[in-house]
Amino acid sequence: MIAIVDYGVGNLFSLNSSFAAIGQDVLVTSDPEELKKADKIVLPGVGAFEDAAKKLKESGLMDALKTEVSNGKPLLGICLGMQLLFEKSFEYGEHEGLGFVPGQVRPISDVCPKDLKIPHMGWNALEFKEHPLFRYLHKGDCVYFVHSYYGTNCEDSVIATAEYGAPLTAAVAKGNVMGCQFHPEKSGDVGLSILRAFCEME
Repeated sequence: MIAIVDYGVGNLFSLNSSFAAIGQDVLVTSDPEELKKADKIVLPGVGAFEDAAKKLKESGLMDALKTEVSNGKPLLGICLGMQLLFEKSFEYGEHEGLGFVPGQVRPISDVCPKDLKIPHMGWNALEFKEHPLFRYLHKGDCVYFVHSYYGTNCEDSVIATAEYGAPLTAAVAKGNVMGCQFHPEKSGDVGLSILRAFCEME
């Protein structure tokens, strides 16, 4: 069973529908105890890093996620959920993350040409490394992004990038923790193939 963490900042309907489309049972939950019963965990998220981290901490879900990850349970962060995997974010201040992935979250305006619109929104091709999460992907496959911040100083964990005036971190992995800056649930068949690969991981 896949547990989707509900802490008030996720696009839960689309994500739930995507898992249903690939025949997976999911439980949308805000109960830390339910995470113990799940085979895998998905951490979605849209909005501001500080608010999301605060909600995770106050609900007890932050500690629960750290416990389950330390026990070896696969975790997939999506969009803001991926950013929360990092040590800290510099979105309107400096805020502590989950610390699963070494690195920080910084504005894409730091590295992208000034004439490009922010947020980075739309379809981009992935440049990806060999990883179980991408077992069904093909060169040139595109996914859907909406973001103004990106993971940096995380070279050892990067498994995919996307070009937006500069190569931006599109996906990371460290052990049983993975993250996608893009939205698999909004990325058509390519996104479904990534979610399917995650579900098949041991």
